Amino acid sequence: MKNFSFMRVSLWVYLAIFFAYLLGPLVIMSATAFNSPSFPRMTPWECLTFEWFSALFQDERILNGIWNSVLVGAGTIVLSVSMGLAGALMLTQIWPKLRATYYTIIIAPILIPGVVIGISTLVFWDRINRMLGLGADSWLSNGLFLTIIGQSTFIASYCMLVLVARLQRYDIALTEAALDLGATHAQAFRKVLLPFMRPAIASAAVLAFLASFENYNTTTFTFGEYPTLTIELAQKVRYGITPAISALAFIIVVLTVIAALFNEAGIRRRELVAAARKQATVEELESGKLRLPGFLSSNVAAVGLVIVACATVAVVGTATVYSPAQCIANVQEQKQLEAQERIQELRRQRDLRRQQQQEQQGETPAQTAPSGSNNSGFGGVFAPGSLSGDEEDGAEAEQEPQGNSSGFGNVFDPGALSNDGEESGSDN
Repeated sequence: MKNFSFMRVSLWVYLAIFFAYLLGPLVIMSATAFNSPSFPRMTPWECLTFEWFSALFQDERILNGIWNSVLVGAGTIVLSVSMGLAGALMLTQIWPKLRATYYTIIIAPILIPGVVIGISTLVFWDRINRMLGLGADSWLSNGLFLTIIGQSTFIASYCMLVLVARLQRYDIALTEAALDLGATHAQAFRKVLLPFMRPAIASAAVLAFLASFENYNTTTFTFGEYPTLTIELAQKVRYGITPAISALAFIIVVLTVIAALFNEAGIRRRELVAAARKQATVEELESGKLRLPGFLSSNVAAVGLVIVACATVAVVGTATVYSPAQCIANVQEQKQLEAQERIQELRRQRDLRRQQQQEQQGETPAQTAPSGSNNSGFGGVFAPGSLSGDEEDGAEAEQEPQGNSSGFGNVFDPGALSNDGEESGSDN
């Protein structure tokens, strides 16, 4: 029993760490969208503000990137889902011995790096453009066309996997029965197979759009004059980011949560209706008086959807009437006071260091004063003041020669050639 409790606690701890690791950065980045500093940060918290959402909607480059991403995503959905459905149908009808080889070829683009796909797409279609004799501004060199083609190359493989998983549960006898009843192959596909594949097609479309919306590696070589949102964000990060990007991340997270809750609420609603119909009597079904459960009854996802929607409306309403100007002014004033205090503290420290240096310089001469005698063998030749005039005069006064005992007389006397020297010589 203790081991079972320990396992349950360990499982909950693991789930908490896992979701904190997975969702923690999104929560923190979303919170930075409501903090007033110009650089995205959560601490220290300064002022609650909604100005970064306004800055986001006034950024022409971001809005243009979102629009280009939507265009590219729509084209990628059409092309990728079509190729994925064709590949899935081919996989179920091909000769069984070739299925493994065909499956490997179809899945191969997923394993190729996006950079390689982007470069190869650009080079290939540029060569096709030259072979057809078209100019540099033709539709084959258009960044929108190249981006859709490049992304569809590998996104179609993801769509095929989703569609194959649904197609494996399809009973081929339904198509055969439709053909036996006189339907053509096109009618059997449109009225029998396609309705069965509709949920998988919707899932593949959502997957293709999301994969296209967040793609960067392939798009960076093919976008041309149509930079997508990821390209614009990468360029903004290179030159410095603002919390407007956090505001965009918050909007994307909220829209994703609302879409997920709406889908889950719809699924839960259909399950409750099916259970109610199964438990109803024949009289209730025939009379149409079957009481169906409400949208919020026993539907946790629907309750969560309502809570998120109410919170969103409350945030939008608060943003229209709330002004953080006074709070921001107070924070700036506080920052100025703190800056002045730091400057004064630095000045005090500088003055203290200068005073200490002066004290050390004042003590050093008294401790290391040179003595009057010189015991070295070179006398005072290397003394610092040996070349000054005062030192020379003192030396001459102290060491004036009394006589010359050399054998050359006064020949090498510095004043021997001067007039004084001549006059003294003549007098002698």
